[in-house]
Amino acid sequence: QLKLVESGGGLVQPGGSLRLSCAASGFTLDYYAIGWFRQAPGKEREGVSCISSSGGSTNYADSVKGRFTISRDNAKHTVYLQMNSLKPEDTAIYYCAAARGGTCPREVDGYHYWGQGTQVTVSS
Repeated sequence: QLKLVESGGGLVQPGGSLRLSCAASGFTLDYYAIGWFRQAPGKEREGVSCISSSGGSTNYADSVKGRFTISRDNAKHTVYLQMNSLKPEDTAIYYCAAARGGTCPREVDGYHYWGQGTQVTVSS
């Protein structure tokens, strides 16, 4: 069974940091672009960041630029989302998703596999 597994979520105070991880079961992430998305209660899913299969191309939502960094370690078959200077509005369930072809899709429909999500709560 092919699936993605996120980890690293939790409760953090405003201004704090968390690092999320995305790993695959049943396949290797190495040849997929990986995106991070988030969904807060009562809000639509939002694209946060994406990294190409080679790691040579990344993009970020304006709301997280300068605070979040996406990276990948293909030797460990893992993609990371380092989140710094967290704000209460970053509170959401964070999901990773994999896209065949290696380049970041323009549309969410371009992703083929999704994880179950990990909760991030930013609160004092």
